[in-house]
Amino acid sequence: MPAEELRPLSTPGADRLAALAPGEHPLQENLVAAAARWPEKTGLVFYDTPLTYAEMADAARRIAGFLATDFGVRPGDRVMIQLQSTPQFVLAYYGVLMAGAVVVPVNPMNRLAELAHVAEDSGARVLFAVDADLDQIRALKAAGTLDHAVIVSYADYLRVPTALTVPDFIRAPAVAFSDPGLVAWRDVLAADRPAPEVAVSVDDLAVLPYTSGSSGRPKGCRHTHATTDYALRCVTEWFGHRHDDVYLTVAPLFHVTGMQTAMNAPILMGATAIMLPRWDRDAAAEIIAHYRVSLWPAIPTMAVDLLAKPGIETYDLSSIRVMFGGGVAMPEAVAARLKELCGISFLEGYGMTETMAPTTANPPESPKRQCGGLPVFGTVVRITDPETLAELPAGDVGEVMISGPQVFLGYWNRPEEDADAFVELDGRRFLRSGDLGYKDAGGYLFLVDRVKRMINVAGYKVWPAEVETMLYGHPAIREVCVVGTPDMRSGEAVKAFVVLRDGVDPLTGRDITDWARTVMSAYKIPRIIEFVEALPRSGTGKIQWATLQAHERERQPTG
Repeated sequence: MPAEELRPLSTPGADRLAALAPGEHPLQENLVAAAARWPEKTGLVFYDTPLTYAEMADAARRIAGFLATDFGVRPGDRVMIQLQSTPQFVLAYYGVLMAGAVVVPVNPMNRLAELAHVAEDSGARVLFAVDADLDQIRALKAAGTLDHAVIVSYADYLRVPTALTVPDFIRAPAVAFSDPGLVAWRDVLAADRPAPEVAVSVDDLAVLPYTSGSSGRPKGCRHTHATTDYALRCVTEWFGHRHDDVYLTVAPLFHVTGMQTAMNAPILMGATAIMLPRWDRDAAAEIIAHYRVSLWPAIPTMAVDLLAKPGIETYDLSSIRVMFGGGVAMPEAVAARLKELCGISFLEGYGMTETMAPTTANPPESPKRQCGGLPVFGTVVRITDPETLAELPAGDVGEVMISGPQVFLGYWNRPEEDADAFVELDGRRFLRSGDLGYKDAGGYLFLVDRVKRMINVAGYKVWPAEVETMLYGHPAIREVCVVGTPDMRSGEAVKAFVVLRDGVDPLTGRDITDWARTVMSAYKIPRIIEFVEALPRSGTGKIQWATLQAHERERQPTG
């Protein structure tokens, strides 16, 4: 759908239940169309360096031509992109699609063994990566895993002076190399190869993102242009994105949430994206105020950090009209502060790599806090008994089942995993999410936890996310993660890892548990409090509760 035809929905209800019309064009056509309509409009800004849509489309075409001509990439081939959220990621992504190939986004923090697994599993023989990772690129080539790589220097897109603090890894000078099969980014563009003429169907694979799920090695999720496009348009229409929006693009682009909401969405709309390669609350505050950011797809932890910045009230954040995201629940106190400073509600949503981001989302006109929201267009969400698959009534906790046009085809070369992941209910194909939740009487989804993330305290079931939500109400707690730890008396005990706010008076674990007794049932109160400087996080900013939980499982029972 052309960007100028997109309009915010004015009313909830039946319109939100109806499915969107299937897309008719592959994803790369969104960039082509934006460049044709608005060639001189700024599409990206990176540390104050602007790129117009004409420049973006031209670079993507040159990349596609080089991939086809010099690297022999053919339609359907997989190409890995292991880059931070930079202009090079965006241009490589669309260049790969223009070549008819499949994008395999890789966490830029992945090390050799992790990258080798994705390369070997996907069959990708070509990689876009930064020159700081030359050693592991060479190791992959030496092992025969990789044939070619385009080597990026992030500093190539620092073209104008900026008052923002540029991280060292971005401003680092380019590293020289002369390895066979490795080509510098600037040389790819300078070669000016014509883009190949390839026929791409909306049913062809477009993106193969990898997900770990609840256990096991990462596996690829097969998304077509159709599934990706449908999920993308669900986002832009649900939240009322506009052509004149200015996005803050800081959510990681290798992850489907950032990829869709902070990269593909502004390109579909012909809007402007202000990019940061990593979360930096000082730079974010400056960017929002200077560029009058109007739309921010955010991870709640980013909002928590930004609003905890000393002096944040001196920055003009009033331009933000839409702020949404998921991954973790937004703490009540932080949501209230956001409302105070910006006059908006943080619109929480729920999605998965398997659904290319959106499954449910809070409608802007009637949001609920700490809630996943309503199923997006044409999407059916059921709550079922994990064992019998019987549908449960409102208020009962069960496994979240998802059916919709954005659901992936299945895992890459994992037929046995597909058999476990999908089930047919009343003639519809449902994805078993592995998440626990319930729907209220209005159909809003509330997530409780992963199926396997439950603490059994002497027979009482404790859902860590519920305890975390309540602990966030303590004025001294900045972040918290709750896990189960072995206990001789009760089988398991509740343990909380706590990060305190800056400048608060010293607290003891007893202070926290005494306070907890006033807000939660006795069996939910953490018996053990461990104060930490920071919680472990994934590349997408999510707290890695499973890492802490695994460590606790190895402990000797206490009590």
